[in-house]
Amino acid sequence: MRFAVGIALAGLVVAGCGPKPGAAPAAPLPTVTVRAQTVERHQHVATEEVVGTVRAKLRSVIEAKVSGTIARMIVVPGQKVRRGELLASIEAREVGARLEQALAVRRQAEIDLTRSTSLQAQNIVAPSDYDAAQSRFRVADAAVREAETLLGYTKVNAPFDGTITRKLADVGDLAAPGKPLLELEDSHTLRLEADVPEAAVGALTLGDRLPVRLSAMETDLEGIVSEIAPASDPGSRTFLVKLDLPPTLSARAGQFGRVAVPVGGTSALRAPASAVVVRGQMELVFVVAEGRARLRIVKTGKRIGEDVELVSGVDAGESLVIENASTLVDGQPLQIR
Repeated sequence: MRFAVGIALAGLVVAGCGPKPGAAPAAPLPTVTVRAQTVERHQHVATEEVVGTVRAKLRSVIEAKVSGTIARMIVVPGQKVRRGELLASIEAREVGARLEQALAVRRQAEIDLTRSTSLQAQNIVAPSDYDAAQSRFRVADAAVREAETLLGYTKVNAPFDGTITRKLADVGDLAAPGKPLLELEDSHTLRLEADVPEAAVGALTLGDRLPVRLSAMETDLEGIVSEIAPASDPGSRTFLVKLDLPPTLSARAGQFGRVAVPVGGTSALRAPASAVVVRGQMELVFVVAEGRARLRIVKTGKRIGEDVELVSGVDAGESLVIENASTLVDGQPLQIR
C-alpha cells in the first residue's frame, strides 16, 4: 500500500511539473557534480536481538559468622571499599568470655606442664603423667585459638575491592550466622546475562565475540561469551548466557542491554545511507543512467554501519548517487567524479 501511494505521489509531482500549454520552454537543468557507487549484493549474518541485564561478575552477600548485636555499621550503599576494610562490628560478649576462659585454662595447663617437665627431668613423675600434662596443654592452646578465631568473626571485613550496593541490617539489629548484612559488588568487572532462545543458542560457543548495546550508551560494546547454561529453563525454554564486558565508565550493574545473537546468513543489496533521500513517507534514490539522474522509489531494510539494505527499487550493478542526492531532480545532468 505504501509503495502504491508513493508511485501515485511521484506521478502527481511529475504531472504537476510538466509544461503548461503556451508557456515558455523551461531552462535546461544545470549539471551537478556528484559521486556515485555501484549497488552490490553483500552477504550478511542475520541476527536476533536478545535482551539482558548487566550484572557484576564478582558479587558477594556478606553474612555474619557469629551471633550478636551489631555495634557499628561503618559503610553505606554506594561507598567504595578496599579488600580487608572494616565494614561492621558485632558485639558478642559470650565469645569474649569464652576466650577469657580458654586463656585461663591454658595458663593453668602451661603451669602444670612446666612443673611436670621439671619433675620428669628428675625422674620423679611417671611418663604417663608427663604425657597427660602435654596433652592438656595442647587441648587448652587449641581452645584459645578457636576462641580467638570466633572473636575475629565479630569484625566483618570486605572480601574484595568493590562497592556496597545494599545494606540489609543496621546498628542494634541481631546478627546471626547465615543472616545477610551487606551486598558487595565489583563494578569494574561486569557482564551481560541474557536468556537466549533454544533456537539460537546452538550457534554460540565459548569465546564468541558479540555486539552488545546498552540503554545508556550510543556505541556498541564487544561482549565475550564466558558461560552457557547446559540446561534450559523449563518455563521459558531459554538458556542463560553470560557475556563478559570490557571495562567502561558508562556501564552500571542493573542496566538494560541487548545482544545480537547470530541465527543465519542472508544476502542483500546494500548502499551507503547517504544515497537514500526521504521525502515525506517516500524513500528515494537517484540512479545514474546515460549521464542523468533518474529517480527511483525504494524500500529500505536494516541499517548496517554506514550502509543500508535496499529491499526493492534497484538492481545489482546499477550506479547510485551517494553525494548531494537531496539536491537533485529527475533527469538532471550529472558529472561523476
